[in-house]
Formats: sequence, C-alpha cells, structure tokens
Amino acid sequence: MKPTMMNFPLTLPAVLERAGNLFAQSEIVSRLPDKSLHRCRYQDFYRRSRALAAGLAKIGLRQGDRVGTLMWNHFAHLEAYFGIPCAGGVLHTLNLRLPPDDLAYIINHAQDRFLIVDDVLLPILQKVLDRIKPERIIVNALAGTPLPEEALSYEEVISQGGDLDAYPPIGEDDALGMCYTSGTTGRPKGVVYSHRSTVLHTFALGLPDAIGIGHSDSVLPVVPMFHVNAWAIPFLCAMVGAKQVLPGPHLDPHSLLELFQDEEVTLAAGVPTIWLGILEALQSDRSRWKLQPGMRMIVGGSAAPESMIRAFDQFDMEVVHAWGMTETSPLGTVSRIKRNLSQTADERRYQLRSKQGLPVPFVEARTIGEAGQCPCDGETMGELQVRGPWVASSYIGSDEAPQQWTEDGWFKTGDVATIDEHGYVKLTDRIKDLIKSGGEWISSVDLENCLMGHPGIKEAAVIAVPHPKWQERPLAVVVAASDNPPQEPELLDYVERRFAKWWRPEGVVFVDEIPKTSAGKFLKSKLRETFRNWPQV
Repeated sequence: MKPTMMNFPLTLPAVLERAGNLFAQSEIVSRLPDKSLHRCRYQDFYRRSRALAAGLAKIGLRQGDRVGTLMWNHFAHLEAYFGIPCAGGVLHTLNLRLPPDDLAYIINHAQDRFLIVDDVLLPILQKVLDRIKPERIIVNALAGTPLPEEALSYEEVISQGGDLDAYPPIGEDDALGMCYTSGTTGRPKGVVYSHRSTVLHTFALGLPDAIGIGHSDSVLPVVPMFHVNAWAIPFLCAMVGAKQVLPGPHLDPHSLLELFQDEEVTLAAGVPTIWLGILEALQSDRSRWKLQPGMRMIVGGSAAPESMIRAFDQFDMEVVHAWGMTETSPLGTVSRIKRNLSQTADERRYQLRSKQGLPVPFVEARTIGEAGQCPCDGETMGELQVRGPWVASSYIGSDEAPQQWTEDGWFKTGDVATIDEHGYVKLTDRIKDLIKSGGEWISSVDLENCLMGHPGIKEAAVIAVPHPKWQERPLAVVVAASDNPPQEPELLDYVERRFAKWWRPEGVVFVDEIPKTSAGKFLKSKLRETFRNWPQV
C-alpha cells in the first residue's frame, strides 16, 4: 500500500522558522567577557541567523563548506548554530581548550574554509595561524579588539546579508555539523551530523523522560557550545521556544549561581566538576541564593557521585544523570525512575539515579564480554555497544578506526558497563581505566564516587599502578575539601566498609588539583604518567 504522508524533510530551517514565527518574544540572555549581560529576543535571533546565512553566501560560502567557530556560549554563537547550516554550510565547533597542535590538526583535517572567531579568542587562533589556511576569518567583536589584517567583521557580514531570499535546497541527509573527539587516545576523530540525525536527536532530547525541556523553561547550558553542540540543547530550546541563558566565559560557581537566580533558571547542564563547585558554594552560604524550586541539573561527561545527588536534594535541586558521546550526538541514556520502581526504598532509588539510565527511544544498547553478550543482571561487566539513528556509522575518512564498529553495525563505545534486569545502564569504567588486580577487575569509577562521598574529599581520581604480585593495584589521587584533610587510614577504612577488601587502594596521594581534559573529565593518562613509579615519586 502506498503511504499517504507528506515527504517533509527533517532539516534545520524548519526549526529556525518555527522559532521565529511562534516564539518571537522568547528571550536570549548572554554574559559577555566584561560580565555585562546582552539581551535579545528570538525575533532578533531569527532575523540575524537568516542574515548571517545570506551574508556567508555573499562572501562565497558553497553548500558543504565547513565553517569553524571558535566562540564562547553567547547569542552570536547561537546565530552561527543556525545561520551556517541554513546557508547549506557545515557548522564545525572548535574546542578552544585544545592544545594548539590538536586545534591546527582539526581545522586542517576538517578542511574548514571559513572561521568565525570571538575577538577575545584571537590569541588562541594566533598560535595556529601559521599552520592553517582558511580563506576567510570573520571576527565577532565582544571586547572591541581591532580587526586583524584582512579579517571580516561579523556584524558587517550580517548587515551585508540583509534578509535571506530563500533557503538553498537542503536534503535531510546533508551534513549539518561536525565535532571531533577529545583525542585522549591518538589524534582527535571527526563525526559528521546530518540534518535528519540532528532533528531526530532534538525530538528525543525533548521527551519528558529524556531531558524534557519545554517553552516555559529557562535553560542554561554550562556545557560549552564548542563541545558536542552543547549536547544539542540550543537546538531543542529553539524548537520549543525556551528562554536561553548563555554564560559566556564565566563558569565559576558565583557567576553561574547569579545567573541561576536572576534569570530564574529551571534547567542547566554540565559535567560533575561544575556541579561539585556549585554544591560547595551553596553549602558555604545556604541562605544567599534563591533558586527555582525543583531546578534540574543534567549531568554528563562522567559519573556523578551518589553523595552529590543526595546533597543537591537537600537544596530542592534534582540531579539527572545522562550519558552520551561525540559519536552519539551525544544523547544515549537518561536515568529516570520507572513507575513500577518509584515506590522502592530511598537507597534503591538513589542507586538507580546514580546509574547512567535507560536508553532513549531508538537507541539500543548491549554489553559484550569475552564470552559474547552479557546477561542483564546488573553485575556482569562488558563493553557497552550502541546503535541508533543518531549514532555515527563511521568517522571522517573511511579508513579512520573502522575497528570501532562491529560487523553487525554496533558502535563499540570503549566504556565498560553493566545492564540490569530493568534495562538501566551503569558505566563502571573506560576500558583503558579498568584496574586488573590478581585477575579480577576493579572499577575506578566506583572507587572515585565512594571517596567523593567522604565529607573531607572534594575530588578523587583512581588509577592503576604496577604491582609485582597482583599486576595492578588502585591508587587514589584526591583533593581535600579543607585545610584539615582526613588521614589515609580513615579514607581506606571508609572504602573497605563499602567494597570487598581487595578493592581497597594501595595508598592515597593528596594533590592540590586533578588535571582535567578539555571537556572537564579527569585526565587519568597524565596521572598515570605522574605516578608510574609510585611509591618512589
């Protein structure tokens, strides 16, 4: 039987048109480098995004051209999110925290033809300028820095664009954007997102049992817009007309809490290290901040300690665990408690909330061990594999890491996980971070979350160190929460009360700071290098 439905393409221009036509008065608030606030409405965002698309076409943008953005979270970056793809270009967000070598490699590998750069970030661009060959550099003036020679003004490109006559013909399988992995093992690898995959992903993101953003929300993505498209939250906010609060470069707890309070933020998203800093600020002055009751905090990037989830509940703030990767656009799972489990004991509910959660619709997950697919018993660990309509089927370059995909089309995440009888996924480690002691596996993540539950510990990372008898043993590297840190025996006993005795770390090392990746995750490769000769270091 012939289907009777219209063949309406799933492309970003439809999202932009909806935002401009239905939500003209929704607000976009941006904190600029000087800490002042820039305010505009969706009607301005709609007009300027279309003008940017037209302006890029006038200076030579062709369909499929890559446009790199080196920008903070603010209104102009949001315009680029829509203006570039709606001109037929490919949005390529550049991670400003990467080392110059990686940044230059990514720009060249992606073949970025144009670059749009915040003037405050020109010093970063200057470090790689002699190694890249963009045809056009467009500078967004946030601080009034003079334009470099031959650079174009972002505002001039918009003013010269005027109104867009018509969108170019865009197919739903055309490239919309691209992001690169963090490159913690080898060179960063590129993933291209299509219009179809992005729109489908955005729909799933908005479901109540996923992130669940609606028109009445005020949303602040702490997660950078240069990292996996800020988890696609800007696309979803535009689709439903939610207020967007963009923090710019000011990500310290005080600046974020000020925005949470003054802009009545109902949902924010970021990595655990951000939320640990927020929690510390709240605990130091419980009465200072007046936040929205039931404010939701989406946590991804790495596992959030159960102790943190419990602590935020005391402030009527809900931590919601999610998991994903660059290769999954990024949403893969969200931890929401099923109706039939909602009346279980508090301990059980916290255990569920501490897991990465259930796969969102159209994402399938399985774990594979040495003997094949693992049982869903919540105990058997295996590599997490996923597939779905917004999961990458390859990297840029057909010969780039093909071993990451199985013959039957599943993406091998490199994460070790368990899946329980209810379908909840719990990450236990990255494969490279698992500790094998005497032939048994120890989860560094579980030990870290346990240690961060101790009131005297602010942050904890656990790594493997060589051992002559057991092959590897865990070493805890911790940051104290105060000038009066707990003693090592107290911490080791604290761990032993919660885990088998052989999980007990060999030692505890106190440091002032744990190194982190550009995405805010613990940089364990650097810790392993630092402590490779422990206890002799």
